[in-house]
Amino acid sequence: MSQKPSIPKGTRDFGPSQMAARNYIFDTIRTVFKTYGYAQIETPAMENLSTLLGKYGEEGDKLLYRILNSGDAFAEVDFDRPLAPQVCEKGLRYDLTVPFARFVVQHQGEISFPFKRFQIQPVWRADRPQKGRYREFYQCDVDAIGSRSQLCELELVQIVEKVFSLLDVRVCMKINNRKVLTGLAEVCGFPDKVVDITVAIDKLDKIGLDAVCAELLEKGLTAQAVECLKPVLLLEGSFEDKLESMRKLLASSPEGLKGLDELDELFGLIRAAGVQMPCQMDLSLARGLNYYTGAIFEVKALDWQIGSICGGGRYDNLTGIFGLPDMSGVGVSFGADRIYDVLAGLDKFPESLSSGADLLFANMGRAELEYILPVAAALRSEGVSAEIYPDSSKLKKQFDYADRKGIKFLSICGADEAAAGTVQLKKLSTGEQRGFDKQDIPGMLAFLSGLA
Repeated sequence: MSQKPSIPKGTRDFGPSQMAARNYIFDTIRTVFKTYGYAQIETPAMENLSTLLGKYGEEGDKLLYRILNSGDAFAEVDFDRPLAPQVCEKGLRYDLTVPFARFVVQHQGEISFPFKRFQIQPVWRADRPQKGRYREFYQCDVDAIGSRSQLCELELVQIVEKVFSLLDVRVCMKINNRKVLTGLAEVCGFPDKVVDITVAIDKLDKIGLDAVCAELLEKGLTAQAVECLKPVLLLEGSFEDKLESMRKLLASSPEGLKGLDELDELFGLIRAAGVQMPCQMDLSLARGLNYYTGAIFEVKALDWQIGSICGGGRYDNLTGIFGLPDMSGVGVSFGADRIYDVLAGLDKFPESLSSGADLLFANMGRAELEYILPVAAALRSEGVSAEIYPDSSKLKKQFDYADRKGIKFLSICGADEAAAGTVQLKKLSTGEQRGFDKQDIPGMLAFLSGLA
């Protein structure tokens, strides 16, 4: 008995209707990116592990999919040494930012700085599948590299606002700065534990304050240090109130104060630009990736319970790892799969989305087929999505086909129409039917577009 076919957990198939919905998301995001002057690139699905390892922190490295070397990878393995480095030289990309940094260094002589790029491609993580978390998923990244101006951060905020406005999804953007987190590590007496502190508090929404505090203690912080951090994680009030409180707390940390100055400048730009999307300073926001050095962002849907649907931040020296130091960049990534789930859950996909043709020509026989072929070609040349039913079947079967595929118009041209040189078009939702001269392509277009 053959095994029932399946796909790996954490991956999904997408049928025609789902792809129409996904392309609606991609097209919306792509259009906004282009509006702000960002150009599209693509990078390979696999990268050298030397490119990927050490960029995402210890937990991130564990989630990398490693690719077994081709040929007999185990032929000369020394089993007294770690196995993976000997048999795996490549891995599937974990995100799009590190490959982008590699791209910038490798092609630095071909691009102009500041370089504004966007990228829409899948990434892979060996994560535990659960609601809203997949092992294969698409990211839609937009980054500007080669400038330290916070105008770049403002543009990203505006892009986020515009994308979700077009998608009709209410969101809130949370903003913090990694320099503030570095300052917190300094004032609580554990500057060498900034990564551990960041990783722990990044889980606040998922595991709660008590569990975060327990993890910090496990990482070697003292109870006094944890008590120093707790009020910050629970800090409430207006942006100005939080800023004033943090300036007092971080008075002894130049790095922390610099982070607060950057936040003050960014929120000032956001106000000046008239951004209407809710933007909050969230001091518990950490973003676990090690390469962030400045502003960090996270976006959540207000009307649907799911994790972050967009996030990113400033990275000052990611390209330095690849031999191009002091090249600051900033970017955000839209999680297309989670956005899809939000739009589906809120029933926000446009009703007009179609996965098939707009017009179906019924197949009434060989002679009639030869008659409608040039008509179909002429309409297609004008941008009409049209198909011809392949078999001369009963009309009911052809009607049912059109109904199942959501096709809006049907054309039945039999011997009489061919003899008269006319084309019949019928709008299936209303039953309205019109006849046109075979040469009247403009008239047919007007009827199909609802203008006549």
